[in-house]
Order: sequence, then structure tokens, then C-alpha cells
Amino acid sequence: MRILVLILAVLPGLAMADDKRVVFYAPPALVESGLIKHIAPRFSLKTQVRVEIADDPAVADLVLGSDGRALFSGLGQTWHMDLRSDGKGAQRFADWLTSDVGRRTVQSFAPDGEALFTEPQMQERIVAKVEMTGDAIAGQGVSWAKCGRCHVTERGKDSFGIGSTPSFFVMRTFEDWQSRFAGFYALKPHAAFTQLEGVTDPFPIDRPSPIAPIELTLDDLEAILAYVAVLDPADLGKPLEHQ
Repeated sequence: MRILVLILAVLPGLAMADDKRVVFYAPPALVESGLIKHIAPRFSLKTQVRVEIADDPAVADLVLGSDGRALFSGLGQTWHMDLRSDGKGAQRFADWLTSDVGRRTVQSFAPDGEALFTEPQMQERIVAKVEMTGDAIAGQGVSWAKCGRCHVTERGKDSFGIGSTPSFFVMRTFEDWQSRFAGFYALKPHAAFTQLEGVTDPFPIDRPSPIAPIELTLDDLEAILAYVAVLDPADLGKPLEHQ
């Protein structure tokens, strides 16, 4: 009973301590720059939350480094915030760092008259444009001749193909449609009956094609890709989930 009373007596103090302190880790480069000494007192003065600097990120409530939300850039990299605690003190510090006041405080740090930190510089994502070199018109004919017995390859020919196989228009909705079509000959079940000239090995004598084989050239494959690229994807109403 005494132990329980002691625990109950200590818990409010622990909660209060958690509300009024945050254990914070920053890499040596940031500490040595003087930034932490610049921002910590200003945050504490505003909020009455004490900032304790940790030497080990494993014991910190909040860590600046390469993981988490991007905060600012400087010293040759973009610095991120990793909030590891749901304590009120840690949350207040995180909120302050991402607020207008916090960002201005970081960016105003200019020990030699020149600001060291700026808004986070996000790396621009470069999307490569893939140029189709095949003949789309020829691809329409190749698709019908080589793939039409299983797939619907053209509008108006919905009565052809096998109902359990998706049409070209449905497959065009897949995010990875290009890689699927480019390598279809190696995917199941196509690998069992498809030969790509100069690429695939002949069927083993003891494992011949179970149906009349499909034989393609690389020009045929490029033509199919060019044809599929100009197709309008099927309107499925919502993204299609596929394996």
C-alpha cells in the first residue's frame, strides 16, 4: 500500500515534468554552429518549457537529422524533425519549430552577418519521359493477331478474347502498365507459349508449348508498346487493385 501511495504521489510530478521539459538531440554539426543555443532559450522564454540537450538520440523526445518532417536547409543538407514522444513538452517544441515564429527564429540565425539556414530545399522529382519508338498503327494489327485470342485489344471487338483476362484498356490503367507489356513474354502464363526472337530460349523438348506458340520480334514488341501508349485507359471509377 505504501508503494502504491508513493507511486500515486510521484506520478503528478512526472506528468508536470513531461509538460515542462523536452529532451532534444541535434547532431554535432548543428550544435557547433550555435543554432541550438540560439533557438532553445527563445523557445523556453516563450513557453516555459525547458530544453535539455541529449548526447544520444536514443533517449531523446525529438531528434533533428535526416528522418521525419523537413524543417530547414543549411550546412550542406536539409534537416528533418523526428518526434519520438507524445509528451506535451515535446509536442510544444515540435509545434514551435514548424510554426512561423520558429521558422523565422531559425532563419534569423546569422552569427557572421549571413543567415546559415533557409526554408527546406526539397529535391525536385524528375520524371523521365519515355519515348515510344514503335509504330502504333502496326502495333494495333500485331496486338490483334498475337494477343486477340485472349485479350480484347480494340474497341468494338468486345466479343473476342477470354472473359477472365483483362482487356488492353483495363491493363492500361495499371501504374506499371509499361513494364508489364514490355516484359509480358516472361510473365505467367505467357512464358509457357511465347517466343521473342533473339531474347527467349527455345522451348525444352520435354516441355513444349501447350498451345500454338506466339512468336514475336523486338519490332513487334515495340509496336505493341506504342499502340498501348495511345489507348485511352478504361474508366473503372476507382483505382484497380491488382496482384
